[in-house]
Amino acid sequence: MKILVLNCGSSSVKYKLIDTADEKVLAEGGVEKIGLNDGFLKYKQADGNKAIKELGLTDHKGAVKAVLDILTDPKDGCIKSYSEIDAVGHRVVHGGEKFAKSVLLTDEVLQQVKDCYDLAPLHNPANVTGIEAVEEILPGIKQVGVFDTAFHQTMPAKSYMYALPYKYYQEDGVRRYGFHGTSHRYVSQRVCEILGVDPKDVKIITCHVGNGGSITAIEGGKSVDTSMGLTPTEGLMMGTRVGDVDPGALTFLMKKHNLSADDIQRLINKESGVGGVSGVSSDMREIEAAVNAGDPRATLALDMYEQRITKYIGAYAAEMGGVDIIVFTGGVGENQTSLRSNVCKPLGFMGVKLNEELNAKTRGTDTVISTDDSKVKVVVVPTDEELMIARDTEAIVSGREL
Repeated sequence: MKILVLNCGSSSVKYKLIDTADEKVLAEGGVEKIGLNDGFLKYKQADGNKAIKELGLTDHKGAVKAVLDILTDPKDGCIKSYSEIDAVGHRVVHGGEKFAKSVLLTDEVLQQVKDCYDLAPLHNPANVTGIEAVEEILPGIKQVGVFDTAFHQTMPAKSYMYALPYKYYQEDGVRRYGFHGTSHRYVSQRVCEILGVDPKDVKIITCHVGNGGSITAIEGGKSVDTSMGLTPTEGLMMGTRVGDVDPGALTFLMKKHNLSADDIQRLINKESGVGGVSGVSSDMREIEAAVNAGDPRATLALDMYEQRITKYIGAYAAEMGGVDIIVFTGGVGENQTSLRSNVCKPLGFMGVKLNEELNAKTRGTDTVISTDDSKVKVVVVPTDEELMIARDTEAIVSGREL
């Protein structure tokens, strides 16, 4: 099947066209700055070279149409007509407690996704807009929703509940949901393939580390705990997100500086994390350069960033009564060799031993970077959320159980 995978944001649409017969990516790219005069489409041409096409797009329908047009372009396209697309798979950020797996998108399901708007006000409306745009342009085509939160619906109540008055869970759904679920599911399955083990027999900690980051404890192939919470703000220190923080510190700042709820939202999501502490950047490559140049605040930010990853790995190993495999994925996890080394050094007491030479040259490839005698396997696995979405989409439209 040829599956079009879409990730629709508030002002962007990212896409991949994947042939599931051999899992080959036929085309990929994205539309940026939807609604602005300087909007553009970036894509790979038939010869593999990257290109940019300037567009003036007012809405997501126009963006989706631009994607379909480039896919069928006589010069740069890879298919002759829209009819060659068998189904469309969508990344949907929040499924609440309603969705524990990917589903065929019907009117009823779409309404349930809309019911989660208050849980993901920046993401779910954009996801739905993309779904509705596809239906308008390709009426009747089967569409599948793959939820960031679905994989974590196997967490027990002791992991997902907050110690707030219970009524806020009952009435408002306030609990830990977790995110990056599609990535955690993919890399946990892939690492078992690499190592030739059964997911049911191992305890895995997956570290999706990038500008956004989360860590998940996986036992028997199921998520039992994860670091992100009701929103993607909880957990690790991230590029601009604060991660774990004393809520009393936030109310202190609100009172002292007369900050509104919107001010605090901006503070914890856009002005904190690595960028907020360092004052340099939220990009870890720039932070690393600043550290090498002797910048003390960049050094502090990187130390904090790494320490929190180590802390969560240690906590989840304790929670599961051990760990067999640690996986690094995401832009930073796959490419920043020094971070992997610094995160793993304090874990020596658990029997974690890195092959430092191999780790130093491993970037973005499936590689076991622990030593042969390490009690815990440490593996780099590049994530592929789009492939996971394509696989789920094919299975669902073919009537197979996930």
